[in-house]
Amino acid sequence: MDPDIRLEPVEARALGVLVEKALTTPEQYPLTLNAAVNGANQKSNRDPVLELSDDAVSEALDGLIGKELARKVFPGNSRVDKYCHTGTSTLKIEIAQLALLAELMLRGPQTVAELRTRVERMVDIGSQERLAELLEPLMQRGMVQRLPSGRGFRAERLAQLLCPDLHPLDAPTGGAAPALDGMPAPTRAALADRVDTLEATVRRLEQQLRSLAEKLGESLEG
Repeated sequence: MDPDIRLEPVEARALGVLVEKALTTPEQYPLTLNAAVNGANQKSNRDPVLELSDDAVSEALDGLIGKELARKVFPGNSRVDKYCHTGTSTLKIEIAQLALLAELMLRGPQTVAELRTRVERMVDIGSQERLAELLEPLMQRGMVQRLPSGRGFRAERLAQLLCPDLHPLDAPTGGAAPALDGMPAPTRAALADRVDTLEATVRRLEQQLRSLAEKLGESLEG
């Protein structure tokens, strides 16, 4: 792999959280340790859902700092340590590619369609051709691999290789996922993805509107 970086599972979760929050909630970024723990343990957009301790996440963040994938910052007059990622500079990739890696670290192997839909909550990918352009260098450098159909899956999937053992590559045994609240699990997941994407779009539009209002000397209050 180029560069030769391997992450521990909790480090991968922490890096994914830093990248995700930088893109979806920039007003709350860099992250405090508490925010990083909450992000690592949140129940949406995570597979698996975890219950990590403050110490585990703190150790993971220190590990990322040691691997030059994160750093501590002290914005403004804050007395609390905050953390930001340095993934684009260390891995020498663009932010959209880092978002793809983060999504694969947070959710595990995915089809091209799933990955494109889910990463849209972080960055605007646009066409499938653009997605292919972003993925090709990651695959050439050994950061992403294609998983052919089989192993319990009908479609080809993509998996990240920063932490190769982070997610199982075979489908779990035991048949289809059970229905929850009267709705099949795949349908619930699809709806959750759409809600996340719409919420991220609304946040981006709000930020753009506020920026425009400031330039025009107008207020959005009232």
